[in-house]
This record gives sequence, structure tokens and C-alpha cells, in this order.
Amino acid sequence: MPSPTVKRAAFITISGLTLLAATTWFNKDLFASEPHPVMKQIESDMVLVEGGSFEMGSSLTAASKAESPARTVSVDSFYISKFEVTQSLFESVMGSSMSYFSDPDVPVNNLSWQQANYFIEQLNTLTGANYRLPTEAEWEFAAKGGNKSQNYTYSGSNNIEDVAWYAGNANNRAHPVGQKQPNELGLYDMTGNVGEFVIDAYDEGFYRYGSNDNPNNAQDTNIGLAHKSVRGGSFAYDEDLSESYRRDFASQNIIMADMGLRLVRDAN
Repeated sequence: MPSPTVKRAAFITISGLTLLAATTWFNKDLFASEPHPVMKQIESDMVLVEGGSFEMGSSLTAASKAESPARTVSVDSFYISKFEVTQSLFESVMGSSMSYFSDPDVPVNNLSWQQANYFIEQLNTLTGANYRLPTEAEWEFAAKGGNKSQNYTYSGSNNIEDVAWYAGNANNRAHPVGQKQPNELGLYDMTGNVGEFVIDAYDEGFYRYGSNDNPNNAQDTNIGLAHKSVRGGSFAYDEDLSESYRRDFASQNIIMADMGLRLVRDAN
């Protein structure tokens, strides 16, 4: 097992004063060596989402009770992968997957929320990094374009055909990542392809009482049927259920062919 993750500090001495020059987030065992190849691959696709505020949810009449009311939410900066986790990446850590739609460039699919988190645990053990699932707030902020948002209906466009594999064009299957247009942050497939697990437990009323500052409804439970939030629609969702504010859920131990994940990590 790798040793606990610590910040690496570089010091500069000027006129007898020692100054903290920089920090990074890598494990201390990696100081004298190159990052693991898997981590180098992941980091090459990471995009910085600068922290900010946005309108989370929707007050439109089409929004469900769980998706309303819209409220102003703030999130800190974080990194998110421009792509959903592919089978190639998943299998480089786990050895194999149970993906129903088998292709190295297609998002890993046919897995549960618990399996997604176990993969991340194994990935962090392998690399010494601290990857995780996004919170719902982080996910929606990124899907809407972060501070570069153009207020599109879907992630990157008002025309779903531009940015998503959905029920109208996907032929009821997952597709290789990155084939559609990215959103304002350069993120692909935030609408459609496979649904994306987030860390939050699904609570229909959370928007009415949750914090407006980095809301996080993560709940650790061994109850197999406990509901976890899923975002982004999927190849099985219709156009009118794929807007960026839409929420859905799945039991944490249920395996679903149209569900996958996307990696994030803290910015500090």
C-alpha cells in the first residue's frame, strides 16, 4: 500500500529567509520518480474548472420536484477529465470489465456505483493520487460550462445532436468517447453516451435545504438499495430528459448497461 498522500513543498532561500515556493498533490513516494503511466494518461486529459457560482437546478415548469427550485450555488476549483472513463483505462487498473458494449474507446459500462468507487480506490492505490467522483454541484457546474457558460440547454449546445449520443441517434448503445462537440470547457459527452455516477446520495428534497456553498450529500451506507445520483442522461434518454439540470438515480449496487463515470480531483 502507498504511504499517505502529502503535499510536496519546494523551498527557496532568499537573504536567509526560506519561502514556500510551490505545492503539488502527489504522494510523497513519487518525489524521486516519474508519475505512474496510468496517472500520466489521466492527467493529460484533466481540465481545470475554476471555482465560481451558478444557478443549479431549474425553476422551469418541465423540471421535476427533485430538480427545483433553481438556486445559486458556489463551488471551489477542481479538475475534471474531459472524457468519461474508457474501458481501456478501467481495464488497465482492474484487468477486465463487464462492459456490455465492449470496445476500448467506449466508456466503461454495465457497472454499479459501488463498483465505480472500488475502481477509484484501486486507481488511487496504484498511482498514489486522490481521484474521486464529482459532487452533483461540481458535475452540473462543469456540464453548464463553468465560468465560461453560454447557458446552453445541453452541455455545449442548444442542439442535442451536436453534443450527445441520446435516444434519438445512439441506436441504443454506447459510443466511443469524444466523437461529439465538447462544451465550453472542452468536456465531451457530458450529455448522453453513458450516465455518470456522482458521489451524492439521491435526495429529492436536497435542493430545498442543502448548502449553497460546495453542497455535498455523500452518505456512506451498506444498504444495497440506497439511491445514488446519476447525471447527464445517457444513450437511452430522450431529448426532453437530457437537459443539464436533469437528475436521476440508481441503487448503489445495481448494475446498469448505460451507466459509467468520470474522474475528478481537488485543485489543491
